[in-house]
Amino acid sequence: MNQSLEEVNQSVLTNGKAKGFKKIAAFLGPAYLISVGYMDPGNWATDLAGGSQFGYSLLWVLVMSNLMALLLQSLSARLGIVTQRDLAQASRETYSPFINYILYFLAEIAIAACDLAEVLGMAIGINLLFHLPLIEGVLITVLDTFLLLFLINKGIRKMEAFIMTLVAVIGLSFLFEMIFAQPNLSNVVVGLIPTLPNEGALYIAIGIIGATVMPHNLYLHSSLVQTRKFNRTESGIKQALKFNLIDSTIALNLAFFVNAAILILAAATFFNNGLFHVAEIKDAHQLLAPLLGTKWAPILFAVALIAAGQSSTITGTLAGQIIMEGYLNLRIQPWVRRIITRLIAIVPAMMAILYFGESVTGKLLLFSQVILSLQLGFAIIPLIHFVSDPIKMKGFQIKPITKALSWIVALIIVLLNAKLVFDEIFRWLTSSKNPLILWFTVVPLAISFLILLLYIVFKPFITKARNTINNHLPHNFELNFSHSKAYPTKNIAIAIDFSNADEKALNHAFELGGTSANYTLIHIVETVGAMLYGGNIDDHETTTDEKLLLQYQELLESKGYKVSLLLGFGKPNKAIPKLINERDFDVLVMGTHGHSGFKDLLFGTTVNKLRHEISIPLFIIKVDS
Repeated sequence: MNQSLEEVNQSVLTNGKAKGFKKIAAFLGPAYLISVGYMDPGNWATDLAGGSQFGYSLLWVLVMSNLMALLLQSLSARLGIVTQRDLAQASRETYSPFINYILYFLAEIAIAACDLAEVLGMAIGINLLFHLPLIEGVLITVLDTFLLLFLINKGIRKMEAFIMTLVAVIGLSFLFEMIFAQPNLSNVVVGLIPTLPNEGALYIAIGIIGATVMPHNLYLHSSLVQTRKFNRTESGIKQALKFNLIDSTIALNLAFFVNAAILILAAATFFNNGLFHVAEIKDAHQLLAPLLGTKWAPILFAVALIAAGQSSTITGTLAGQIIMEGYLNLRIQPWVRRIITRLIAIVPAMMAILYFGESVTGKLLLFSQVILSLQLGFAIIPLIHFVSDPIKMKGFQIKPITKALSWIVALIIVLLNAKLVFDEIFRWLTSSKNPLILWFTVVPLAISFLILLLYIVFKPFITKARNTINNHLPHNFELNFSHSKAYPTKNIAIAIDFSNADEKALNHAFELGGTSANYTLIHIVETVGAMLYGGNIDDHETTTDEKLLLQYQELLESKGYKVSLLLGFGKPNKAIPKLINERDFDVLVMGTHGHSGFKDLLFGTTVNKLRHEISIPLFIIKVDS
């Protein structure tokens, strides 16, 4: 499996002689990319609804959500730092393919809901500031993909600096909004006391939790922390965990300030003036100027909204890439992955606007956050299991008190969601003219998701931990061998990539050499670390690939073949020729999926570049793609 976000993985060096703040600064950055997900336009919708309907009384929900977020993001960072796997990759290596496909589907729904909020929010901001129609604003968000490509090609630090600038714009905008609104500080303090005025407040509270603790951020954080290169000693890992906790604490408290500012602004401006149903961002923008008496209030509101939408769409696209790569292990070009992820966001937004019209965007934003909240359990529970596992965490598993708090948070979120789902289904059944359809569709679906959730919760407790790697090979070493007359080829090299091409490549090689030839299995580790540090790299993927090669060797030797192994590092079209030309091979055998044209753009090419660099015959075996 490839490294998470391999083009920037371990690209930021932290091993210099710097001390104090300079040392900490090398680790600061990932959490700021995470924080924008906690102040995206979806949050604005729930915060505005909460403040206008219930005044300051739901401020405590924001505080609780922020503490939950800090705990869960610290778990996510711990998983990435210690295991060098993101949450999606860890799930793929732990669960069966069937369960993984379901988890991937649910994660994609969460990404679509999140991106719907981000795309709509940015389009609304553009509409408010420049008076462009929403459809045109949505189409403009396609450019985010190219901006992301530009930024990530400049390095992760440049991207972090860009996002930090946008966060600063949002923070300063709401600092001025607070000055304009002049909220009642005593009421703010009272709002920190837990209370739920009515059932409507519960729906808004769950929406706030869904908007604050976002499932895609758990996937994203576990990947972004891997952009830091540090000494992988016990002290080095402890230091990385400490500095990333500082990073998360600062960034998420800034996000809390923004969310609290939006809710307080709505309470001071709308609730106090008897406007209890201002949940639409457009309505809030239009009412700010007359209520606060300054034209700068709506301008700053729109500027902050665009900055929030822009920053969150960038990080949302990255999260979509991580989820797709991690669960499906798709090896396609990065720019193609990002285009696909962006389209997954834009298509639902376009359909929603075209079908429902621009007037329902506020309700869609709020609904998207409830969908996010419903998906949270399927991300949080595996995360808690993973960071509690001493085998996976190599001694850095969370302590009992942290584990207890994590399960309490998970229980709160799951129970709130269960109540919401039960109430909604009950309302549909009682109000529907044909409830039989719901009994055969919605109810079984809800029950199946409940069973899946219970399976994920209890499976690790009743199943002994197995130190195996799941889903890495499509054939699980179940190779069918064929034998035919051999000609006198003595030293045969075989390129191995742990795909379905291996079986045909091996069988054709055995047809060439029979049992008397010497076979060398060559595999190239293609991670960024391998490209930078070559054979000195010591990461999870290298260790995994070595184990898999040894399993191949053991299997083939049991069949009577003489097998040796070679592990290379870097780009295959450069690393394979180097290994071949330094040794005395008679022929190189490798499988290829035989794609060309558009598929070359998707998957890249190795064969065409490699064949010109080696001095021995190349036997290419075409595999159906």
